[in-house]
Amino acid sequence: MALDLRLDQRMTQSLVMTPRLQQAIKLLQYNHMEMVSHVQEQLLENPTLEMVPDTDGGVSDGERKLQDQATLAREKADEQQEGSNTDQGIDWEGYLQQMAEGGHRPTRSLGGTIHEELPPIETNLTYGESLADHLVFQVQMLRMGEEEERGAHAIIHNLDHRGYLTCSLEEIAESEGVSLEIAQDSLEIVQGLDPLGCGARDLSECLILQAKQSFPEDDNFPKILADHLHDLERRNYPAIARALDLELEDVIEYHKMIQDLEPHPGRGYSSEEPRYITPDLYLDKHGGEWQVRLNEDGMPDLRVSRYYQRIFQNASKEDREYLLDKLRGAEFLIKSINKRRRTIVRVMESILKFQRDFFDKGPEVLRPMVLQDVADDVGVHMSTVSRVTTNKYVHTPHGIFELKYFFSAAVKQDSGGDMAAIAIKTRIRTILQGEDARKPLSDQAIANLLKKEDVRIARRTVAKYRESMGILPSSQRKQMF
Repeated sequence: MALDLRLDQRMTQSLVMTPRLQQAIKLLQYNHMEMVSHVQEQLLENPTLEMVPDTDGGVSDGERKLQDQATLAREKADEQQEGSNTDQGIDWEGYLQQMAEGGHRPTRSLGGTIHEELPPIETNLTYGESLADHLVFQVQMLRMGEEEERGAHAIIHNLDHRGYLTCSLEEIAESEGVSLEIAQDSLEIVQGLDPLGCGARDLSECLILQAKQSFPEDDNFPKILADHLHDLERRNYPAIARALDLELEDVIEYHKMIQDLEPHPGRGYSSEEPRYITPDLYLDKHGGEWQVRLNEDGMPDLRVSRYYQRIFQNASKEDREYLLDKLRGAEFLIKSINKRRRTIVRVMESILKFQRDFFDKGPEVLRPMVLQDVADDVGVHMSTVSRVTTNKYVHTPHGIFELKYFFSAAVKQDSGGDMAAIAIKTRIRTILQGEDARKPLSDQAIANLLKKEDVRIARRTVAKYRESMGILPSSQRKQMF
């Protein structure tokens, strides 16, 4: 095989994502809170970017006072620069020091506040106790051997958010270098701690641990939990009564008692923080017409600093390169924010046009719609609509909805029309809310009721939608008491 070197020239096309383009795409993906945080970061990083005075940016009186002081400091420095008439570069160190002393924080000469003598705020914060911390504290209060304590700590740190043990005792014994008997003793210690049920391997064991503590003299309770949970799920009380030689009323009473037990003992110690939603858009009706309003709380109007525009003319070459980059960045950010605002509002107005019946009447009349419908209407790419509608919420008279909610696949009807899957799910939920709990509706019965409302779907489709909404089948929804 002969190897040779050749020089070829080819013409190809490729898409290059510039840093500015990447920034514009990121801005489109941000929700309201992320956008406010990003703007605040840019105000700190880019000295040529400033807020327009008296704009509603959620600024407190104290912060506004500091901003006014910073403006005065810049104007004073500007006057000194113009009076000197020198061609030398900017004294950035001196200027930044002056800004720090006179513009960004009050000086001692203005008089301190009582808060300056208080300890840092971090010392006054409290943090929720985790399940592991709660259990470890109890272990430390007990007397046990070193190996048992080591095994108990390993078990505690292998519990999931429910409080269940997620690995085998063999793995605990091997990782801690103890015997299987020691690991078993450690597990019994953990299972005796508060909350009861922690350290269980499954739901049955979790409930049995609680039942033995609450009803120590009842032998039937653990048997039902160990061998007949599947019968309880199906409300098959006669099978349990025959197996344990009990009266039907007694089995029903046991079921009532089981419902007082906690299937997830670690629930009260979950580390998950609540998620607070701030709507990005408001949809209100004024004079019979819907109006889309962008949430501007905390978002100040931005502008390029006129001070830096003036000093740019007399700056040195190195300073000019630095300022030019910052000035261009500030101008591009302002344009990108304005374009983001227009795009989000236009997308919401398009959604309003397609889903006007939803906003007038409610979720049951939501019509099928896909991303391409809005993209064609607004005149943008489908990926742009996807970015705009992800993780952004609108406040409506019917509640707060993610923009993705309004996009739903079409379900074909015998009449020739289409219906949104979300609208059908809403009708199914409404039907189930009005059912008799002692005689719950089967999936076929729900399909028959929908057929009377001119909504024709198969029984298996009803089952699929019911399961996606987290609704149990009729056998498990039935209530005997």
